[in-house]
Amino acid sequence: MEIAAEVKADLHKRLRRIEGQVRGVQAMLEEDRECRDIVTQIAAVTKAMEQVGFKMLASGLTSCIENPKKSAAQGYSIEEVERMFLKLA
Repeated sequence: MEIAAEVKADLHKRLRRIEGQVRGVQAMLEEDRECRDIVTQIAAVTKAMEQVGFKMLASGLTSCIENPKKSAAQGYSIEEVERMFLKLA
């Protein structure tokens, strides 16, 4: 499944931001911050990771639709991509 170069660049940027958020959660734990504040940050990280997954799959789905034979030959039929979407849902 092909992912467009500009989408990959965006995904890398998002993942770097998420990496910083995770470090922030670790720091909050070390600082004995309030549980509700930590949970709020964990929820934000979780949502951000879901967005990365959906954006990646949306790009891949576009590729599959544009070239279904090539995608199917690579093991990414429309049905397989749909199953991957459902794993994230």
